[in-house]
Amino acid sequence: MTTEIDTGPVQAQAQVELAIGGMTCASCAARIEKKLNRMDGVEATVNYATEKAKVSFRDDVSVRDLIATVEATGYTAQEPEPPAAAAAAGKESPTEGPDELAPLRQRLTTAVLLSVPVIAMAMIPALQFEYWQWLSLTLAAPVVTYAAWPFHKAAWTNARHGAATMDTLISVGTSAAFLWSLWALFFGTAGEPGMTHPFELTIARSDGAGNIYLEAAAGVTAFILAGRYFEARSKRKAGAALKALLELGAKDVTVLRDGGATEVRIPVAELKVGDRFLVRPGEKIATDGTVAEGSSAVDASMLTGESVPVEVGAGDAVTGATLNAGGRLVVEATRVGSDTQLARMARLVEDAQNGKAAAQRLADKISAVFVPVVIGLALATLAFWLGNGAGWAAAFTAAVAVLIIACPCALGLATPTALMVGTGRGAQLGILIKGPEVLESTRRVDTIVLDKTGTVTTGRMTLLATHTAEGVTETELLRLAGALENSSEHPIAQAVAAGALKETGPLPAPEDFANVLGLGVQGIVEGHAVLVGRTQLLKEWEIHLPVELERALAAAEAAGRTAIAVAWDGEARGVLEVADAVKETSAEAIARLRGLGLTPILLTGDNKAVARSVAAEVGIAPEDVIAEVLPQDKVDVVKKLQAEGRSVAMVGDGVNDAAALAQADLGLAMGTGTDAAIEAGDLTLVRGDLRAAADAIRLSRRTLGTIRTNLFWAFAYNVGALPLAAAGLLNPMIAGAAMAFSSVFVVGNSLRLRRFKAA
Repeated sequence: MTTEIDTGPVQAQAQVELAIGGMTCASCAARIEKKLNRMDGVEATVNYATEKAKVSFRDDVSVRDLIATVEATGYTAQEPEPPAAAAAAGKESPTEGPDELAPLRQRLTTAVLLSVPVIAMAMIPALQFEYWQWLSLTLAAPVVTYAAWPFHKAAWTNARHGAATMDTLISVGTSAAFLWSLWALFFGTAGEPGMTHPFELTIARSDGAGNIYLEAAAGVTAFILAGRYFEARSKRKAGAALKALLELGAKDVTVLRDGGATEVRIPVAELKVGDRFLVRPGEKIATDGTVAEGSSAVDASMLTGESVPVEVGAGDAVTGATLNAGGRLVVEATRVGSDTQLARMARLVEDAQNGKAAAQRLADKISAVFVPVVIGLALATLAFWLGNGAGWAAAFTAAVAVLIIACPCALGLATPTALMVGTGRGAQLGILIKGPEVLESTRRVDTIVLDKTGTVTTGRMTLLATHTAEGVTETELLRLAGALENSSEHPIAQAVAAGALKETGPLPAPEDFANVLGLGVQGIVEGHAVLVGRTQLLKEWEIHLPVELERALAAAEAAGRTAIAVAWDGEARGVLEVADAVKETSAEAIARLRGLGLTPILLTGDNKAVARSVAAEVGIAPEDVIAEVLPQDKVDVVKKLQAEGRSVAMVGDGVNDAAALAQADLGLAMGTGTDAAIEAGDLTLVRGDLRAAADAIRLSRRTLGTIRTNLFWAFAYNVGALPLAAAGLLNPMIAGAAMAFSSVFVVGNSLRLRRFKAA
């Protein structure tokens, strides 16, 4: 092997994605990333949210070397099979499998059921019967051992590698409280009959023989397990966007054999390039290909965002997972498996998720410094009192008191309570917040990218306007045109029929109905020979539009709408305008977003005329319109804005938006959209109302502010009480009252979020 001198940045020759196990906080991800990047020729990013490491490495480094480094750091690593490849092979998605939340849920249930009576007995003197302390020990023991085991295990792993995290603080604090309580019960005076927690607010030195802290040990474990459980639930969503994308495709396909004489139904995974397959009306196109026979309208809105169905015929390219909305098609496969556009979009989503830095929890940042300081202070306290001749009992009491008072009771409540109240209020308002990591992003965003179709607009074709020739009533025009279009499966025809039905009531049945390929429909309605379709259809019958209808048709097309000509009995009678209608609340929503300091940008795969027309209607400046964007390029638009120094929020509802939603600093998915978009987003707007986007950002910012306030006071309590503990003046009632006050403050501050109201 030739040795090269490294004179610049690492030139990676290979890439691998590792599934990481054993991480309990964002600092775990940072430690693994640091260890990997110390390897010669390696560049790595580790994402705590998706539990994956994306690693670039030179050819003198093996995947086994990378896995060994991760394992030496105290975690597990393996190379997962790409989701697209697994789907192509007909295997189960990696996001499926046994419920990994079950063990955590069991520990949480145990902790809650057993810790509630322990806390109640410690805080309510009336419940302190003669041997209450021994019942507290019986109930608290399983909580501190079984339920808190993940914290102890993580703390030991961190200690072996010279690190300290929130897990270390929880493990040390709860263990100190529990072990001291054991000593006081078995060797001190706390186990005597009739022992109570007295209401003494005096500060005095004590040997600690009558003090127990079982409620702190059990309560902290329960509170923090609750936070971890809800966090774990949100983390499992990380791979669900990929699963939703891959499930969009067809599962089976009808392949033509023997020159088209035989039809064979096979799984899509067995499809090969060059195979010809049949797509009937209403079926999904199995894979990317070229139309060999037939013509139809293909609804590609789920993938492309284009609101108008695309007319295809022989020689036209079609995309897998799009819907055949019209006639029979025979398609020749050109790309299969991981080469299809759908599979490429799945990879885009995964790359965007892995490249999105996990938000560092404020508590983990502070605990990285706070834990070593507290442990050091406890040891210094022990040494000081021993050096001053206070004796082992008094010295050990003061040292353990330092650890107990540092036990993060209020800290354990700070994030979960605010998050639970905030998310609960959000759910009432139709806003679903996935987790605490999301909240940090809402504070920074200054630009909001809005997908047009299904977000700003309704996402479905709607009859918007009618223009009649002289002597023709609107009711007559809609009745005859709607009756004919009602017999067509074309989405535009269905929009006309729905509009006519709404305005005129039941429609008559046409006779001699016929579909004119690519032009429109014709038939007999109530004795009239009716034509509905493109102007070319009328011209074939030598029918020309009068000047006023020509103008109306030109204006409609200039505004990006689809114009349909209607004629009967040899004369042009009117023009119908069909388009994707703007939601009634969109203009108001965009005004609210501007009020929050955000710059709205309209992003769409539609043409510029359509995009600018919609933008003008809702109040978005022409220079903030980005049109004719391919699905795979939407994520690049977000990246470009981020490269300009903007913090970007993205609102979308389609599969084509999933990668951009994952890439954005904050992804807001419309709840009326696809599963792929919803899973890729950070916030879900259940109502499908764009005004909820402004409410979601306001609520998230308010919740984040509440969490920060809670964390400040939780740490302030610890820091303020530590000197008393170190001085040996920590009376158990003072400690209990202080802990209770800090916890009540945190809960009360969080409950204020219930008063949040939508604008």
